Amino acid sequence: MLEFDGLTKSFSGRPVLRGLSLTVRPGELYGFCGANGAGKTTAMRIALGVLAPDAGEVRWAGRRVDAEVRRRIGYMPEERGLYGKMRPRDQLVYFAKLSGVPRDVAARRADEWLERLGVRAGPKDPLERLSLGNQQRVQLIAALIAEPEVLILDEPFSGLDPVATDAMADALAEYRDRGVPVLFSSHQLDLVERLCDRVGIIRDGVLVAEGTVAELRRTADHRELRIALTGAPENWPRLLPGVEVLAESGDAATVRMRPDADLGELFHAARALGDLRYFGRREPSLAEIFREAMAA
Repeated sequence: MLEFDGLTKSFSGRPVLRGLSLTVRPGELYGFCGANGAGKTTAMRIALGVLAPDAGEVRWAGRRVDAEVRRRIGYMPEERGLYGKMRPRDQLVYFAKLSGVPRDVAARRADEWLERLGVRAGPKDPLERLSLGNQQRVQLIAALIAEPEVLILDEPFSGLDPVATDAMADALAEYRDRGVPVLFSSHQLDLVERLCDRVGIIRDGVLVAEGTVAELRRTADHRELRIALTGAPENWPRLLPGVEVLAESGDAATVRMRPDADLGELFHAARALGDLRYFGRREPSLAEIFREAMAA
C-alpha cells in the first residue's frame, strides 16, 4: 500500500497540509481531488522527495519512502519536466536507463508506447515541435517506461482530446490490473467519477471526504428527488409540500426537499395528485459532491 500518514507542511508560516492521511491500495485507481491550492501537488512532491514534510511520512509496502523506494515510483508532474530540444524517443530511453532499464529494452518499450498512445512526431522532431497533447503523452510514457511499482500522476489528462484521454485511461487501467496503486489528481471530475475505484477530496490541506463514488453519494447531503406523475393537475410540482421545484419536463419534475420536509408526507402527497410513475432520489454527480465538500 501507498500510505500518506499525517503529512504537515507550511510555507512562510502558511499551512498547506494539516495532518493529511490517505491510503492507495494495490490495484486501485485513486482520484485525488481538490481546488487549486488545496495541497494535492505538495503531497505528491513530498512523496517524491522534492519537498520534505514538517511532520508525517509517506510509506510504500510498510517502508518509509526513501531514495531507493522512489526509483520504483513513476511520477508525472503537472508542469512538463521533459527536455524541449531532445527528440521524444531519445529522452524516453534516457529516463528509462536512469531507472536501471537496459538500453535495448528501453528502446523497445519507447517505440511500443509511442505507437500505442499515437504520438505523432517526425524522426528528427524535438519535443518542443509536438502539440501540447502529444507532449503530455510523452510525459506519461516517461512515468511508465520503467514499469514502476507505484504511479503518482499530477493532472495527467490536462489538455488531451477524447481519443488521447481514452488511450491514457486504458494505460492506467492496465497498470491497476497489474496490482499497481495509481494515485492521480484531476479537475476533470467526470473522468474521476468514471475511472476511479476510490476518491479523496482535500480542502485546505485536510481530507474532507473519501470513498467510492457510491459511498460518497450515500453520505452526501443531497435532497433532490425525481418525481413522475400522469393525470396530475397543471403545475402539480408546485402543489407538493416542503419542496423547491428545480426543473419540469412533461410529466416529470426535479425537486429539492427543504430541511424540515418529511419524505413520507411528500410521497403520499404525490400519489394523491395523480398516477405516480416514479419517485426516487436523484443521484448527485461527483462534481456536485465536490462542490458540497468545498462549501462545508
